[in-house]
Amino acid sequence: MSASTVSTASDLTAARTGAIEDSGWGRSFTFYQPRNAAFWVYLMLVVSGAFKLFSILSASAAAYADAIVLSVVLFSVYGAIFWWFTHHIDRYARQPVKLIVVAFLWGSFAATWVMAANANDAILSLYAKVFGQAWASDWGAGLAAPFTEEIAKGVGMLLLIALASRLVRTAFDGFILGAFIGLGFQIFEDVLYALNSAASQFGADPVGAAMSTIMLRMVFGVAAHTLYSAIFCAGLVYFLGRPAEPRRVGRGLAFMAAAMLLHGLWDSAGALVQGKNALIFPLFIIMIAAALTLVVRVFRMTVPRERQFLRDILAPEAEHGVITGDELTALCGDRKARKAFRKSAGTQAARKRNGYVLEAAADLADALADSRGTDTGRVEFTRSEVSRIRSGQPSIKA
Repeated sequence: MSASTVSTASDLTAARTGAIEDSGWGRSFTFYQPRNAAFWVYLMLVVSGAFKLFSILSASAAAYADAIVLSVVLFSVYGAIFWWFTHHIDRYARQPVKLIVVAFLWGSFAATWVMAANANDAILSLYAKVFGQAWASDWGAGLAAPFTEEIAKGVGMLLLIALASRLVRTAFDGFILGAFIGLGFQIFEDVLYALNSAASQFGADPVGAAMSTIMLRMVFGVAAHTLYSAIFCAGLVYFLGRPAEPRRVGRGLAFMAAAMLLHGLWDSAGALVQGKNALIFPLFIIMIAAALTLVVRVFRMTVPRERQFLRDILAPEAEHGVITGDELTALCGDRKARKAFRKSAGTQAARKRNGYVLEAAADLADALADSRGTDTGRVEFTRSEVSRIRSGQPSIKA
């Protein structure tokens, strides 16, 4: 073995160790932290919010039970789809499920019912007194909710950093956890909107009225709180800086302002069209397209650091021939790169096998992160699985 080879191998191993440390990949999350003030703040606000929501629902349960059950079931399914998609794109240094649940609960209860709802009521009342009821009705939501609700969700991000400082290391972490905070906010806010609709028209057709609102919220909800919160929280991490994410104040402020602007325009749509209802649908389409374009842009700006972590962790495996250079490139690339790698195989069976190889290599990265880069039984097993799947050998049943 030459001196240059020794140096290269040593450098790759050092880069792997650094990537595991910087990313927090493989670290577990402990929720119960009695000596951490953030734990008690989080717990008090989430419990208070949950109590408030269930008080609202229980007070209306006798009259609108069917509408409440319908909205909870349908929005749960809707939320599960968003949950799956968000978890799917978090394919690199994945956050622990326990931390994701903590983020979701903050958005579901604390940000929604303790912080934003009370702040919105106070600001809308102030607007009405200062500018008049009509003005507050037109513009109040658009000039209150973007600040109160995004900040309420951002406070959750700050608490998550305090609770899991070794796990929230990059703007991409903020993007993913912010999306789950926003998802919780969106689902339970939508349930309340459905309940309010059920009570409209003196409760003559509660299920029908609720169903109309549910469908509208589902269709237009693709560019709502989940998206705003992902952008805002990615910006918040840029603004603060983290051990693996250099502080970028300008970018952070721009992201947070963009999320608030999107939110404000959405809530002001009725006032913007000035009574020309024919314009409301095209305006919503334009705003959804703009929001989706921006969130894709933010994703592409935040994800390269995560891909570099993955490359650093697996580079020694490529050096030793456990995975090939093409497999490493595909795994650390975007969807197009992975698709091109799968299609590079000649037959349908070989294409499927290439996909399975990438999944096995991702499992190897997880095992290496969990072991802090040392060779454990699980690491050796995942290495053998990559080789076995690539060669097309069947698995050995116990």
